[in-house]
Amino acid sequence: MIPGFGKMFIIIGILFIIIGLAFILSDKIPFIGRLPGDIHIKKENFSFYFPITTSIIISIILTLLFSIFKK
Repeated sequence: MIPGFGKMFIIIGILFIIIGLAFILSDKIPFIGRLPGDIHIKKENFSFYFPITTSIIISIILTLLFSIFKK
């Protein structure tokens, strides 16, 4: 067996659970995707949405989680 392989599977499983819960609860969290700084351009036949602020916050949260689990 590869050392640390089981621990890696547990961490991946926990991440999948967190991502799944985020998808389930995303409608109930009103501010996700509608933060100041998110870009939303709407024209007649065109709509563009880029959630830059939401992406940055999710990136910070994931960085903190990965640094916690790395130790």
